[in-house]
Amino acid sequence: MVTEADRIVQQLTRPVSILPLVVLRVVLGVLLYLSMLRFVLKGWVHALYGVPSFHFTYPGFGWVVPLPTPLLTSVYLLLAVLGLCIAAGCAYRLSMGLFCLLFTYTELLDSTYYLNHYYFVSLFTFLLLWLPLHRAAALDVRRRPACARTTVPVWMLWAVQGQLALVYVFAGIAKLNPDWLLHALPLRIWLQEQLGVPGLGFWLGQGWVAYVMSWGGLLFDLTIPLWLWWRRTRPLAYLMVVGFHALTGWLFPIGMFPLLMIGSTLVFFDTRDYAVAWHWLQRCPALRLLAWNLPDAAEPPLPPCLLATLGQRLIVTLFLLGQLVIPLRHWGYAGDVLWNEAGFRFSWRVMLVEKTGSAMFVVADPVSGKWWHVYPEDMLTPQQAKQMAFQPDLIHMFAQHLARQWQAQGYPAVQVYAEVWVSLNGRPAHRLVDPTVDLAREPRRIGAPRWVLPRPPQP
Repeated sequence: MVTEADRIVQQLTRPVSILPLVVLRVVLGVLLYLSMLRFVLKGWVHALYGVPSFHFTYPGFGWVVPLPTPLLTSVYLLLAVLGLCIAAGCAYRLSMGLFCLLFTYTELLDSTYYLNHYYFVSLFTFLLLWLPLHRAAALDVRRRPACARTTVPVWMLWAVQGQLALVYVFAGIAKLNPDWLLHALPLRIWLQEQLGVPGLGFWLGQGWVAYVMSWGGLLFDLTIPLWLWWRRTRPLAYLMVVGFHALTGWLFPIGMFPLLMIGSTLVFFDTRDYAVAWHWLQRCPALRLLAWNLPDAAEPPLPPCLLATLGQRLIVTLFLLGQLVIPLRHWGYAGDVLWNEAGFRFSWRVMLVEKTGSAMFVVADPVSGKWWHVYPEDMLTPQQAKQMAFQPDLIHMFAQHLARQWQAQGYPAVQVYAEVWVSLNGRPAHRLVDPTVDLAREPRRIGAPRWVLPRPPQP
């Protein structure tokens, strides 16, 4: 007798073509190569990690420190090579594992450089490490023909699509706030800065456009996975993906994120879609070179030759469950996440707020009666000072750093106070930090610190 559990297992393990995962591997590998090479050629390795004398670490990762600039540059060059190896399917498991490990290391060096698409790359490469994207159209197959496969269990494809869907959906959920829905903020501010864009400047200056883009972005994020999953709407949905990310990439400096999402979303297409696309691509002689060792898109699925181990399934399941929980952790913290930023990172709050801040610290020695004003711009890079000025955990970290510096100079009882004013979405600035609290004595904790003042009432 076939039970419901048996039906679920059969549905999850039914074979589908490996082709969408192969396309994803090639596109992602090339984009990772270009991204790492771009980072080196722009001189960002030295500027971001060699110039600063102090780095803002993540909780529990204070032991992760930058290598000297020449060695760290070598790490980025190695990451670029690993991107090409991933694209070619060369030593795939080793290449993907090393890329995930080394890239995550670079992202842990300084939290002021946190970007959602860097976090996405770490997550995505970890997930793909457990999937057999190298079993077709890969150098690994040429070296070991016996490992070639044309199908994979469908749960593997769903896992990848699910990770991408989570990024979109949580980005949409984050937009369900009054500023975004009722005031078109912060888009109304940002679009006013784009009036010089050729052909679009006039329209971007119209107030109603900001509302259309705000609500359009919300609906896009919340629904685009559904339109991509439905084959009848998939081509139009993908055109929307391309248009959406191309527009945001043109208007705003968000690096490789648009290309990563455009390229990764190709995994939603199935073999029938690729068969149609390949029919048209073959009409171009130059593109016929892409046909080497590709699985036939029109080939009927074979019985499942690759059975995932229980460990694989468990790891991927726990990983995806974690991606459902982590973006929602701020619900367990007191206060407004947009103000105190407790739980703001790692939750797909993509381009959600416009915050500016100014910070000044007072270092006081109660024994000698001496005190000093400290301006972060004198000790940090412009990017570090800008990000620190409105993020409470970074403010606390810098205050602790100042305390250690003065203690090393012979002031063991030194106190550190912060005068911090922050403007949220263009509104008048308000105090963020209680100026009477000695931050040198405050422990680093998870959640909203008690010394962060409440968000002021909004007009």
